[in-house]
Amino acid sequence: MKKSKWAIMLAMILLVSFIAPAHKPVLYIIGDSTVKNGDGSGKNGQWGWGTVIDMHFDTNRISVQNHAIGGRSSRTFITDGRWDKILQTLGKDDYVIMQFGHNDGSPLDDTARARGTIKGNGMDSVEVYNPIRKMKEMVHTYGWYMRKYVNEAKAKGAIPIVCSPIPRDNRKDGRINRSEYAAWAKQVADETGAYFIDLQELIAVEYEKMDTVIVNSFFPADKTHTNKDGALLNANKVVAGIKELKKCKLKDFLID
Repeated sequence: MKKSKWAIMLAMILLVSFIAPAHKPVLYIIGDSTVKNGDGSGKNGQWGWGTVIDMHFDTNRISVQNHAIGGRSSRTFITDGRWDKILQTLGKDDYVIMQFGHNDGSPLDDTARARGTIKGNGMDSVEVYNPIRKMKEMVHTYGWYMRKYVNEAKAKGAIPIVCSPIPRDNRKDGRINRSEYAAWAKQVADETGAYFIDLQELIAVEYEKMDTVIVNSFFPADKTHTNKDGALLNANKVVAGIKELKKCKLKDFLID
């Protein structure tokens, strides 16, 4: 009788294991307004690439969550508590795509936003009084904050992907200006073993092939934020970058 009872229990365990749904990974997207503008609805005519990239993924097999928010730098996305909130649910085999840099060149301690970071990838730091948070704060380099994202994602068993920031609509002698943050983003990826998409270069090269009037039309309000057509182009370049990442299984969730 006991053997029969244990046999039934074992059979039930095996059955539950067999029919249990496979883990559905999550793609977390973090960044600034060029990744998600406003509430993501495009009501102001400005769109971030993270808002439209989900159409490239089989969302029955992977969940796409765009946590980017306008106005944030690699520093303030953390000090706002937004990264800690993601860490609460981030798990093994999830993905984190990150793109920061557009706001990192801002002042460290101004009364408007106090969002800047120290330039570079070093271990430099400086203590400032943050008038927004009304407290002293140790501010680090752009690279320091980016490494924090990568290393803490890895510690959770997630796969980090660093993107260089998209280019602005600034052109000189037919060439789109490149930002120094792209090189620093690549250095972070190289140092930490994270995947890297040189999004700035991919998009800039595409812009340089296009008529200036068309490129300008992607930026209706300023030289930083794109309309939906620009966001779709940028999302396509992110997808192209993902496809080129060797051994990165995120490409398996893309829709051909």
